[in-house]
Amino acid sequence: MASISSLFFQIASIFYILLIGVAYFFKKKVDTLENRVYSSLIIIIFITLILDCLSVSLGLIYPNLYVTNLFGKLYLVSILAWVFAFTYYIFVISFHKEKNNIVIDRSSKTYIYFKKYFHLFLLLFVLAGSIVLIAPLNVYGDGKIMYTYGPSAILSYSFAAICIVSWVIFIVLNIKRVGLKKYIPVFAFVVLAGIAVVIQSSFPQYLLVTAAATFITILTYFTIENPDIKIIEQLQLAKEQADKANHAKTDFLSSMSHEIRTPLNAIVGFSDCIRHTDTLEEAKDNAKDIVNASNTLLEIVNGILDISKIEAGKLEIVNSPYDAKELFSSLAKLIKSRMDEKGLDFQVYIAPDLPKVLYGDHANVKKVVTNILSNASKYTDKGFVRYEVNCVNNGNRCRLIISVEDSGRGIKKENIDKLFTKFQRLEEDRNTTIEGTGLGLAITKQLVELMGGKVIVHTVYGEGSKFTIILDQPIEKESALQKVQGPNLTHLDLTGVRILVVDDNTLNLKVATKLFERYHATIECVDSGFRCLEKIQAGEKYDIILLDDMMPKMSGVETLQKLKQLPNFSIPVVALTANAITGMREKYLADGFNDYLAKPIEKDEMIRVFASILHLSEDVTGKLFETTELLDVDDDVNTSTTNNKEVYNEDYLRSHGVDIDHALDLLGDMEMYKMTLHDYLDEIDGKVEQLKKYLDVHDMPNYAILVHSMKSDAKYLGFMSYADICYQHELKSKENDYSYCVEHFSELKNELQKYLDVARSFSKHVN
Repeated sequence: MASISSLFFQIASIFYILLIGVAYFFKKKVDTLENRVYSSLIIIIFITLILDCLSVSLGLIYPNLYVTNLFGKLYLVSILAWVFAFTYYIFVISFHKEKNNIVIDRSSKTYIYFKKYFHLFLLLFVLAGSIVLIAPLNVYGDGKIMYTYGPSAILSYSFAAICIVSWVIFIVLNIKRVGLKKYIPVFAFVVLAGIAVVIQSSFPQYLLVTAAATFITILTYFTIENPDIKIIEQLQLAKEQADKANHAKTDFLSSMSHEIRTPLNAIVGFSDCIRHTDTLEEAKDNAKDIVNASNTLLEIVNGILDISKIEAGKLEIVNSPYDAKELFSSLAKLIKSRMDEKGLDFQVYIAPDLPKVLYGDHANVKKVVTNILSNASKYTDKGFVRYEVNCVNNGNRCRLIISVEDSGRGIKKENIDKLFTKFQRLEEDRNTTIEGTGLGLAITKQLVELMGGKVIVHTVYGEGSKFTIILDQPIEKESALQKVQGPNLTHLDLTGVRILVVDDNTLNLKVATKLFERYHATIECVDSGFRCLEKIQAGEKYDIILLDDMMPKMSGVETLQKLKQLPNFSIPVVALTANAITGMREKYLADGFNDYLAKPIEKDEMIRVFASILHLSEDVTGKLFETTELLDVDDDVNTSTTNNKEVYNEDYLRSHGVDIDHALDLLGDMEMYKMTLHDYLDEIDGKVEQLKKYLDVHDMPNYAILVHSMKSDAKYLGFMSYADICYQHELKSKENDYSYCVEHFSELKNELQKYLDVARSFSKHVN
């Protein structure tokens, strides 16, 4: 096979094939048919090189030993194995229907097709290898030269030649489709094999076949279309993120489509009412409701325009003081027209102790309540819908309990889990006439949880449902709301104020003119930035300029820049634009505008801007702040003690955590409070004992009923933190959460005992 000098080729080949093997096997790659066959080529050629080195070494020293003959045959079989594997490799790249090898899929027709032919090639190799092993092999070795000859060697070369002929056939049939690049190793092998045969004819000790096969294996590595798996993973991740963003966008726009229907229906309904109304007063009431619905619709449109929300796949919670009573009352009016259309008995109750001003995301509170009311209307054909807003006030926090109960269709128990799933509409066959995408409740749950609340569902199939939203909101002073809304300028008088409105839209100019004329302002309108500049350059004086941004030829920002270049220009300029997405106000302020107004112009926002820029004010506002501060001082004086001696009055209760003000709002006066407290103290021990018995026997239904009663009693007496704990027990017992009630029962008793100590001491001294 070779002299000792030819081992240098084998050793060098082993070194290079190891390098390629490490680079190939330790690098992530796509699992394709081509890669799988190439993996076998590397392994086979490595084994062949080892057998070649062993057979050469033994043949030089012990040419006549049986083991030398055996290793010689094993070498011939291994080189034959490489030839058959390379033939199968050429077959795979030639007859694969796809230009690029696809990822392995064991169930695919492609995989099954090539697996069948793999078994055929394997069978042919086993037959050929068996013949080579059985056939005689002669080994010549004189200590200097060693090579093999005889039938076994001739047969192995013959089988290899047949395989090479098949390569030519594969290439002729497929070169146009596959391309020349893939077949470069074949052409290289033919050339190298020819050179090796010529050299070995004259110098039999230099057997170069194994080295040639190694070189071809290494060359093939560079023809495999095997992209960096890391890049593929990054591309896949980018694709998934793009798909996620696209799905978020689709979901968001679908949900907005769902939410637009309610205010739009109200606008259409009340507009139709105006057409048929008999009195001006009734028409004004309907117009007011249209304005409320329009404002709701405007908030939804603003949400659609907020691209940052879509890309993030979530909605931002923006908290601010809001008029709670006005908000929940307006929602009732908004939905009433739909209830009336179906002839439903729409019952509304808003707790009298609901704080005037709360701090939260009022826009999203409106969305979730609107969704619940809308669902009740859609799925109730007859009977009633009851809308309640209750609260538990504890210090400076208010727990809103918003419930919507209906006598509608109800929900099957097995479908309750699907209720808050996006695009999931229950019983589609039964609800085919009902509009909607099934997003309303999914949106509601997401928003409520983002605001730190929860949604509870109680339903009986065929009888109706009750949805309850629990939401904690801080209580704010009324002065905080006025700070947000601006001064109380309901009687705004802009007499003598000159306003220049710059907008390329004629309709917008007409609307702005009618709006500002209502406040006796002097209005001038121009339809471009050029006309605006002409007015100012001509020496016209204005108190404020309202400047649209999106105008042809010269934008509002460009107009402002040119205005600021004029000598002695000092007129306040407000950006007036429909570009109302989040962050635009900050952008326009950074561009040099004094303030920002979104179109369509909202009255309250317009008043805020004018009050700020024109320094308008009203004495009522100042007096209100002053009065509030004086009351706070008085409260501090009243809650103090004289000479450290307890005074058992309302302030005593207040200083010990009893919300006596809330209790008196409910009960009317102090005498009624004392009577109620006396009766409560007589009964409370028995109720606690009975509650413990229900807990001991796992009677959660009766536990819920009794703890609900105890919560109501506590609320009447101003024991708010205890009432809050009772409410948690009520919710958990209704969910049959026995472990929660057991673990927190001592907390309930301890909180109660704290109030009882105060109440008994108070009752003892005042009776």
